[in-house]
Formats: sequence, C-alpha cells, structure tokens
Amino acid sequence: MTRVTPLEARRQADLSTGHVEKYDLVILGSGSTAFAAALRAAELGKTAVMTENRTLGGTCVNRGCLPSKNLIEAARIVWQAQHPRYPGLRPAKIDFDFQTLIQQKDDVVHDYRDRKYRSIVDEADRIKVLAGHARMAGPHAVEVDGREIIGEQILVATGSRPQVPSIEGIDEIPYLTSDLLTSDEPSELFELPRSLVIVGGGYVALELGQMFHRFGTQVTILERSRRVLKAYEPEVSIAIAQALVDEGIQLVTSASVQRVYQEPDGTIVAVARTRAGEQAIRAQRLLVATGRTPNTDGLGLENVGVGLDDRGFVKVNDYLQTDVPHIWAAGDVVGRHTGSQMATPVGAHDGGIASHNAFSGERRQVDHHVIPRAIFTDPQVAVVGLTDAEANALGHRCWCNTVPVELVPRAGAVHDPRGIAKMVIDDDTRQMLGVSLVMRDAAEVIHEAAMGLRLGATIFDFIDMLHVYPTMAEALKIVAISRFKDPKKLSCCAE
Repeated sequence: MTRVTPLEARRQADLSTGHVEKYDLVILGSGSTAFAAALRAAELGKTAVMTENRTLGGTCVNRGCLPSKNLIEAARIVWQAQHPRYPGLRPAKIDFDFQTLIQQKDDVVHDYRDRKYRSIVDEADRIKVLAGHARMAGPHAVEVDGREIIGEQILVATGSRPQVPSIEGIDEIPYLTSDLLTSDEPSELFELPRSLVIVGGGYVALELGQMFHRFGTQVTILERSRRVLKAYEPEVSIAIAQALVDEGIQLVTSASVQRVYQEPDGTIVAVARTRAGEQAIRAQRLLVATGRTPNTDGLGLENVGVGLDDRGFVKVNDYLQTDVPHIWAAGDVVGRHTGSQMATPVGAHDGGIASHNAFSGERRQVDHHVIPRAIFTDPQVAVVGLTDAEANALGHRCWCNTVPVELVPRAGAVHDPRGIAKMVIDDDTRQMLGVSLVMRDAAEVIHEAAMGLRLGATIFDFIDMLHVYPTMAEALKIVAISRFKDPKKLSCCAE
C-alpha cells in the first residue's frame, strides 16, 4: 500500500474542499520573461499567477538595463563637457550630486515599474502576483511561503543573479556586484567611491567601469584572460580596450585574483597574479563582475524531475519544455540551451513562446540564430551572428574584413573616429554571417545587420542599399565594399 505523506494528504483534502488556488499557468518569477508569458496566457483566455521573492519586474527594470543605461548617459554628459571633441569648444566642469543622481535613477525605475509592470497586474483580470519564495511541492503544486497553489502548466522564469567567484577572503570584506544599481534595497550604492577595483572583463565590468571613471572614480579593471570581451572578435576587444585606456582607465589583463583583504583604514586590497608577477591593487571599493548564475537553487526542481546542467541552468528542448512535459523554462534560467543568450529581449520573446506552446494547441520552436547584442560603453559595442572563428569552425569558407571607423564620413564629421566595423561573409553563397561593431551609435546600427541576417542578405545587398549620408550605418556599406575595392579611395557616397 502506498504511504501518503502528511503534506500530500493535506493537499488532497484541500483540493477536495476547493481551498487550494488553481491557475492555468503558475510562473516562478516576475521579470520580463514571466510577464510576457502571463500576458500571452491571458490573451489565450487562461489565468496566470507570478511569484516574486524580491522586486516585481525582475532584474532588468530594477537593477540591470534600465538603471545602468540611465546613469551611463549621465556620466557621458559629464565626461563630454570636460573633454569636448571639437576644437574651439572649451572644457567645462559640470558639478553634480551623486546622491541626487541615484535618486532620479530610482524615480525612473519606480515610474517604469509602475507603468510597465504593476499597472498591468492591477488592470488584468486573469493575472496575479504572489510575493514570497516559491518552491515546487509536487508535479503541479507550488508553495509560496506556506501558501500552496496549483498550476495546470508551470513556467520557470526566475532569471539569474551576479556570480561570485571563489576568491580567498571574499566573504570577509564588503564587495559590490551589479546589484549596486538596485533601488529600495540595502545593496544600493549611494556614495561615489574615490577608487574602485573591478574583477572581471565582461560587459558589466566595462560599462560600469567607464561610468564610474567618468564620474571621477579611479578605476582598475582586472581580467584573467588575455583580453576583455574574450568571446567577441579580437578586433572588438582591442578597439574597446584602447578606448578605455585612452580615457585613463587602468586595464590589467592576464590577471588572476588570488586573494582580497581589507586594511585598517578601510582600503580593499586585491592581490592578482599577472604577467609581471604578483601585484597588489588598492581601492576604496571592490566590484565583482564575473558573470551570472541561474536562480534555480531552492526551487525544488530536482524533486519533480526537472533536469539541470552542471552549472544549474534548466535544460529545455527547442519548444522550451523541460524533462517534465507540463513544466517549461525560459529566459536567463536556461542559459545557453537552445542557443539562447542571457538578455532581456530574448527572455521576453521566449516567455511568450513558452506560454503559446503550453496552451495554443500548436508548438512553435525557438529560433536563436539572430540575437543582436550591445554593450553601452562609449564607443558602443554591438554584434550579431557568427564571429570569424565560429563561422570557420562550422565549415564556411569565409571572407572577413575589418575597417576602421575613421573611414565612415559621419565619424570624421563629428570628430569621433574611434572603433572598427567587421563583417563575416560566406564567400561561396555571399551571404552575411555576422557583424561586429565598435563605434558611436553601434547599438542602433546593428539592427540593420540583424535584419539582413534574418532575411539572408548578401554582401551585395549591403553594397546596393542606399544609406542616408552621413550616418554611422554607412559603416556596413563600406565594409561590404571593401571586399572588392579599397574603401580609402572612395569619394563620399561612392560605390
């Protein structure tokens, strides 16, 4: 005879009396992925409930994309006033109050959270949010701080959090992560550091490093690889590193941080092994920016048969379905599975697909081969598609070329020639396979390349495309032309 546990007995009793709340879709999380799924479920006439143990809206609106881009732009204004590019413009020092900047950042976050997240829940009949830590209590049961809910379908959309590396002494000192940009939480940073050492050389390290430097903080970035942005094209890494160093940021590569400790005066010391030997870097604050880890611990997923990989990311198929047919996962929590990337628009896109697959009666596969990405440094970095190395590894006979942005007329016109443009072409089909940009407005220009990749554009499509003159988007036309002509010898708008 099968033994029934007390919890299961109580669940069965509650179900028989109707005391347990039932929903068509129970979503673990309340970020962009979760909201997209909930909205899609409501459009299909289904009920959905999201759970949240931190702040409604998840990472992007509260401590990621929105607050970081807000402060990065403020720092740009301060820096450019002090360092005008035009002869005849005299440097002007802008006085600013860092705490007031933080307050306006919080106001922007609150306003956006109210308009784009809370108001949607308040106005929706079929969507609810429960505050508290969610944990799977059974195949269809989710416990939220002792309150049990039942879902016909379950979606795991709990996102990710900053990863903290194993460094001797890290748990004994006060350190920062990208969560310093949060609002209404103790980890929020209100005082501008005099000096900052950053462990890591990815997009968070570069964006925040340049931001703090432009506000007046002395910044040192420590990257354990030989170059920053190691997954990007080498030309990208070189170009952005040069731009940061030229501004005065200290960038140390091949630096493995061995230990950290705090001196009596409050100074943080990071001891790194570099090519020059062991080096001690002192700063008022330490920022750890070494990647992200999935929020899957403590969810009880393993108890219901949901498979995780060795890093804790949820394993899904091309329909975003886990090992359990009625349990789905999307967003940061699936990592690189299905070729996904950890980015807000990817999660929002896939959240809708997961909900569609759960309720529409038809299945739609995810397609992650075109995901434009951008880093909001100055100059910006933007990429889409394959790198040179990736294309060759897949067997393409490639033509690849990189041109300096100084060949783009608009770059010269506005005195900002920093950066490069690189294009990867299959030399047999002439189709574009990938584009990498380092330049002003790269985050806007990359969408032309992304649409070209999506529609199977060839090198001739970029050459024949009429571009507004002068624009930074002409970089795509110029690098394509370089397959057949020397772009240094072209007149304006010439082909």
